[in-house]
Amino acid sequence: MTKPNLEVAPTPTRRAGAWQAALLLAGSCMPVMGSVLITPVLPQLSAHFAEAPGADVLVPMIVAIPALMIALFAPFAGQIIDRTGRKTLLVVAMFAYAVAGTVPAWLDNLTGILISRAFVGLFEAAIMTVCTTLIVDYFHEENRRNRYLSLQTVATTLGATVFIALGGAVGSAGWHAPFWIYAIAIPIAVAMVFSLWEPGRGDSTDLHVPTGEKARVPWRILGLPLVVTLFGGFTFYVMIIEVSYLVVGTGVAADDTATIGLVAAIASLATAAGAFTFPRIAKAGTRLQLPLAFGLQAAGMIIVWLFGGFAGVLIGAIVAGYGSGILLPSLVTWVVSRTRFEERGRATGWWTAAFFFGQFVTPLVMGALTAGTGAPLPVAVGIVGIAAAIVAVILAFILRRQQPAPVAGA
Repeated sequence: MTKPNLEVAPTPTRRAGAWQAALLLAGSCMPVMGSVLITPVLPQLSAHFAEAPGADVLVPMIVAIPALMIALFAPFAGQIIDRTGRKTLLVVAMFAYAVAGTVPAWLDNLTGILISRAFVGLFEAAIMTVCTTLIVDYFHEENRRNRYLSLQTVATTLGATVFIALGGAVGSAGWHAPFWIYAIAIPIAVAMVFSLWEPGRGDSTDLHVPTGEKARVPWRILGLPLVVTLFGGFTFYVMIIEVSYLVVGTGVAADDTATIGLVAAIASLATAAGAFTFPRIAKAGTRLQLPLAFGLQAAGMIIVWLFGGFAGVLIGAIVAGYGSGILLPSLVTWVVSRTRFEERGRATGWWTAAFFFGQFVTPLVMGALTAGTGAPLPVAVGIVGIAAAIVAVILAFILRRQQPAPVAGA
């Protein structure tokens, strides 16, 4: 007599939809808000703390510190993700971010504000790492993954434009006022509590480390992508940081914020347009995406250098911005598409650290270029463009010869 088959069928995997994607995209915007929301009130902060020792250095650090903290702590967030889970860390970090972000609204002490900003960056490291990891966990089918990773770039890019405008509008009530906007993370976190779930090994459609095998950071497949991401984080932010100075350098008055803001907004829209392009060229793989992205960045920066004038800056910002829009989802996909569930948090954490460290060093490198060479800013931007062009050629050569790397961790 044949025994009946008592195998238990696998539990059906929950399928994420547009609402889960919207929450993760909203969460991804929090680190961007941390960087740009208060930039319009920096002059007010500089004037208010003018008598504080070292204020000329410390006030700009209010914006820069969160990016440095993300770079330092994202790998640790990745460790926590892989060891203890995703959702709890994300929800706790969102609530803590709201508290730390609003602290300067009732402080009048530069040291205290800087400390609170360091905590903002710490919580941003967790938020960004978890949101990116969960996008891949929930949407690991190639087409959906590419769509939502590109939308992550669109959301953060357009969000930056909105946050700058919002910070400027609210900042008219005083420099304390924009800090209250960080409280928006609270309703988003509440929605996450009820709408997100903890993914696990039960999803048979995802990649997993075999039972009994220790999940390690897959350094063998992360080495080159992390180095390129560090450089990409730098080139991504060059035009974002320098475009206002470039516009002023063409003869536009420094207080003509409407013209300066218009150029910055157009460049942001170009970045969003580039990100929308990404899913359409995703099947071509990184061997096309990355050389194309760096090549467009290079072209835009060299246009700024060679042509000069307002038209040159505007056209260069658009071309470079479009390349940046392709670059960001290409870089993150290069890393996460080859990682398995049990190692994905650490891989994403290291990627996040590399990208945000590139952001942090951008003003330092650009300052060193202009001071070290004595060249005007457009020339320094052109030098970065030449470097991006060289990287594009090198990557085209390497990626064409490189065989697809195995997924197994090293």
